[in-house]
Parts: sequence; C-alpha cells; structure tokens
Amino acid sequence: MKLNLQEIDRVTSITKEDFVKNYLRPQKPVVIENLIEDWPAFKKWNLEYMKEIAGDLTVPLYDDRPVDYKDGFNEPHATMKMSEYVDLLKREPTKFRIFLWNILKEIPALQNDYKFPEIGIRLMKKLPMLFFGGRDSYTFMHYDIDLANILHFHFEGKKQVILFDQTQNDYLYKIPHSLITREDIDFSNPDFEKWPALKNAKGFVANLEHGNTLYMPEGYWHYMRYITPGFSMSLRGIARKPKNLSKALYNIFLMRHYDNLMRRMKGQKWIDWKNEKAITNTNRKNNIS
Repeated sequence: MKLNLQEIDRVTSITKEDFVKNYLRPQKPVVIENLIEDWPAFKKWNLEYMKEIAGDLTVPLYDDRPVDYKDGFNEPHATMKMSEYVDLLKREPTKFRIFLWNILKEIPALQNDYKFPEIGIRLMKKLPMLFFGGRDSYTFMHYDIDLANILHFHFEGKKQVILFDQTQNDYLYKIPHSLITREDIDFSNPDFEKWPALKNAKGFVANLEHGNTLYMPEGYWHYMRYITPGFSMSLRGIARKPKNLSKALYNIFLMRHYDNLMRRMKGQKWIDWKNEKAITNTNRKNNIS
C-alpha cells in the first residue's frame, strides 16, 4: 500500500492571469516547467558554479537526526566549506543538507542571475533561500513557519516532492508546538501498520528537474527527497489569507519561543512528550485504539 497521492498539475508555461485564477486563488500546487529559461541562472547554476563562486564560504549543514532538546530552533548540526561540501555531494551519498541559506546576504553577485517572476505573488525581495542535498537525503515532513506562498526553483539533478495541505493535519502525526510530523515516518515508503492514520491522508507528488518551478500554497506540508545531488532556491510571498497570516505571526512570535523555553526547562522530557502526543492526538482524532 502507498500514500494516496495525486500528481501535481504540470504546465510548460503559464500567464499571470491563469496562474492567479487556477492556482493562487484556489491554493493549488503546480509545476511550471519553463518559467525561468530567460534567467542567467538557468544556464549557469550548477554545483560546480556554486563551488566556484562560494567555495570559501562556511555553510550550515543539517542531517536527519531526531530533534534533540539541546538543539536551538533551526540550529545547524555541522559546518563545512562550500567547496568541500560540493566535493562531498559529488563523491558519495550524504545526509548533510543546506537549509534556508540566504544568498542575498552571503553571495550578492548571485542576485544578477535571477529575477522575481511577475506571476501574481508579491515576493519578498530580501529572502531568497538556497537548499542543497546529496543523493537520498531528505527533509522531514514540515511546513514553513510563516505559511508563505512559495515559488521553489530546482537546479541540477532530480528531486521528489510530497505535499499535503493543512486540512490533512489530523492524519499526519503532527508534533504539538512544532512545524513537523513524527520524524521516524518514512514518507517515501510509510509503515501503515505503525502509522495507520496515514492511510486517510490525501496529498500531492511531483518530480522536479533542472529549471522546474514548484508553486507551494500557503502552509502546505512538504517532504523533499533528493534523488540525485542538487539544489533549489525559494522565493516567498506573505500569506494572503487572514487565518494563515495570524497563524504565521503566532508561530514566529510565540510558538517557537515557547518551545525553546520548554526545551530549556524540561529537556528531553519535553521532546519525548511531544512525540508521544503526536501519536495519541492522531489516534484519538481517527478513532484508532
């Protein structure tokens, strides 16, 4: 048995009017294959180019270890020179990923390689983020703290994306006071005996290749697995729905600080309690004994 996933709509190109009507307003994901072919980045951006332009920079790295109470919010697990990291990606599989790396701040010259698409989303100019991963590395299923509308541009290699909207929360074993599901769920091949509520979840799936753009609507859960080494860039626009905007403000100004406070006060007991509550809450909502 597999997850109940439908293929994300895929278009070669799209007008602003059609994007707003068919995807932005109804909050539906889509893959646009040729949105960025006029960007210099379309031809220039690959791992070797990143090694050349950013090789001496020290980059933050994350892996798939479970959350530890000692870890701060989005605190990296290791650091490495970008040149060494690219060599590692090309040499062998690695769990280390770069996550939320602000290229505007770190490598201003890269600003000349991309544009802000006029597609109906008012994009924040100061928050372009890069994400890198090695073969078979993946992100935990999560949603973004600001519940933003996201344009996710993929470069080099292949990447699989699984999405769920917020209406599926009751089936995903969501961790309380957090933005993630249970970290021991393998969304690429879930164990339905251990996680039976997942059988009720309905989501989306797509495979991204170089130059593809994925639109992720506000608050969508996303799990991303690198089939081959590669990297992506995300541009984001503020949540438009009042409910999502208020939830984003709560996450940013209250939830993450409360979570960090409880980690300091209760240590690993807080993490263990949250993990257990994810199961009991989901089972209760799905009448699973």
